[in-house]
Amino acid sequence: MKIFSFFLSILVLFSCGKKKDVDMIVLNGNIHLMDSKLQITQAIVIDNGIIIDYGSNKSILKKYISDTIIDVKKRDVYPGFHDCHGHLCSYAKQMMTVDLRGTRSYYELIARVEKFLSKEKPAIIIGRGWDQSLWGVDDLPDNKRLNESYPNTPVALTRVDGHAMLINQAMMDLMGINIHSKIEGGAYLKEKGKLTGIILDNAVDELNKRLPKFDKNELKRKFLMFQELLLSMGITHVHDAGFDEDARDLFIELANEKKLKINIYGMLFPTPGNIEFAKKFGHYTNGRLTIRSFKVIADGALGSRGACLLQPYSDDPLHYGLMVTPMNELSEKMMIAKELGYQINTHCIGDSANRVVLKLVDSLMKGNHEHRWRIEHAQVINPVDLALFGSTGLIPSVQPTHVTTDQRWAEFRLGKERMEKEAYLYKTLCKTRGIILFGTDFPIEDYNPFATIYAATMRKNTDNEPQDGFMINEAVSFDTAILAMTAWAAYGCFAEKELGTLEVGKKANLVILNYPLKKNVNQFHNNSSWMTIIDGKIVF
Repeated sequence: MKIFSFFLSILVLFSCGKKKDVDMIVLNGNIHLMDSKLQITQAIVIDNGIIIDYGSNKSILKKYISDTIIDVKKRDVYPGFHDCHGHLCSYAKQMMTVDLRGTRSYYELIARVEKFLSKEKPAIIIGRGWDQSLWGVDDLPDNKRLNESYPNTPVALTRVDGHAMLINQAMMDLMGINIHSKIEGGAYLKEKGKLTGIILDNAVDELNKRLPKFDKNELKRKFLMFQELLLSMGITHVHDAGFDEDARDLFIELANEKKLKINIYGMLFPTPGNIEFAKKFGHYTNGRLTIRSFKVIADGALGSRGACLLQPYSDDPLHYGLMVTPMNELSEKMMIAKELGYQINTHCIGDSANRVVLKLVDSLMKGNHEHRWRIEHAQVINPVDLALFGSTGLIPSVQPTHVTTDQRWAEFRLGKERMEKEAYLYKTLCKTRGIILFGTDFPIEDYNPFATIYAATMRKNTDNEPQDGFMINEAVSFDTAILAMTAWAAYGCFAEKELGTLEVGKKANLVILNYPLKKNVNQFHNNSSWMTIIDGKIVF
């Protein structure tokens, strides 16, 4: 390696005449262009933030000279990764509250809260991340122990999926929740005529709206910390799956302050204020922030039995889940989006919710595949409806690590037959539609893109479980996984002319990895960015 570097220096020194002076040359890499031919090259040339050439080390050094020549020493280089479904504000807020991810029991949940309270003294306790399936139980918990531990302090602890929340009696008293409380598209669970403390979907949203707002400056600070973590993993673009009006304004402020290093594609929740924003500004671009889509939530989550199913839950035969947004309202939001030229990205978990949205879009957008509307999650789909992904042009946007998390309990919810025929069909969806997008749904899952690749290609978690992969027949190829986070991801946010590949004319957004990106291996190998470049500038 040292001998190669010496001769590289000599070659640069003696080939300086009559060449174009450029901003940056990246040399001696395994540079994956991710173009239609999946070409791999040695060197690329960057000028004014744009890729202007690529080729062998020798051919590039014959034509160009630069003050910034980066010898990447045979490292793998890829287009910057997209996370096509994440929640930036939620992650920042989680950094400010009790982190309950990975708790193994109700007692550990209480212990995490106590540890948080030893440093912070909030008037209201807020946390997120518990998952009862890790506690060795399947049923959602009740608030008995929470009431015993915090009889006077209101507590709100959101499940990992964001669709269920455990609240104590003090919180119910504060919010005026009682046995007679009802809400469309949500639920206040009862047992033996008493509230359990578990609330679902729209009930969670309504309570969150009434909680004290987080300090904006502290939210910004936490986001900027998280931004560095994303860059350290080579993530250069996040599709944020749901801006409320406060989050929208916060990221506009960050864009105005030139503090966004990563690109953000924001999906607006279609509130009256956000619809007015879309009418006023249309397709909004501000530096690295783009807003031109709506995020609509059709149903709940499978883990909390809120996903809307065509047949009842296997472990709760009287329950079908629920539609968070009624069909007439879904249709209304889609019509608004169509009129404004906005993309609609709809959260659909259950096969009933997926069918409703597929048929609505089939009716509304017949003959127009260029809308690029998306179904987020596309988790359970009746085989009868699969063909509609091709005929409607809807793009499946999925989160491969959900497969390896949900495999602990998903069969209990769906039953073996429905599980095998309908759930987590990523290979089938990609073949049917010809394209698929990958994200993580952070903070529900880890934002690690290498865990995403491993889950998608080997159907295993980072502990290499299960041993033979979960529903391994639905694993995708390595190239498919990378395309779903680069070229196809850029198409899914209307950025394919600028991003997603390392072709000439595209913005120079790329990640140089610390270690070779191994494919088709039975052991998870973590990785990270050696260097991350956005718009031709080194940002990590």
